[in-house]
Amino acid sequence: MDQKTQNEAFNSYVKILFNSLGWKERAFAAQNLGQLKEGRATNILARALKSEKDDVVINRIIEAMGEIKDPKATMLIVNFLKQELEKPEEDQNKTRLFIVIESLMKIGDKRALEHLGILLDSCHSDIRKLTEEAFECIDPKWKLNIKSV
Repeated sequence: MDQKTQNEAFNSYVKILFNSLGWKERAFAAQNLGQLKEGRATNILARALKSEKDDVVINRIIEAMGEIKDPKATMLIVNFLKQELEKPEEDQNKTRLFIVIESLMKIGDKRALEHLGILLDSCHSDIRKLTEEAFECIDPKWKLNIKSV
């Protein structure tokens, strides 16, 4: 895709993300912004997160931020992790947790490790396993670093 076509697609997805009444269209736009892998989308996606109410669209925005791999998105995503962890474990949105962990893993920012650490004790083995994979991906020496602390 040449630069002009990519810019047109980018602008089109941004318009859909902010103006479409349908959640499916907004989710599709967020997903496609992530697939463009342009850092300039991070701030736009962050702005969309502030006003978005639909859980599916929010999840797609978080996924898109992971695809872009911009460390600026780390703490925004961590905030969603914190929101889920404030709930009792049985009320936590497991889908959201998986998406958050995977996105933070793709970004690879070590600031996320502190916040992901609580999931290493999760009652759900699949969440625990994915969290360990995230730790391995973000900091392959994480076990040694924890022991030294």
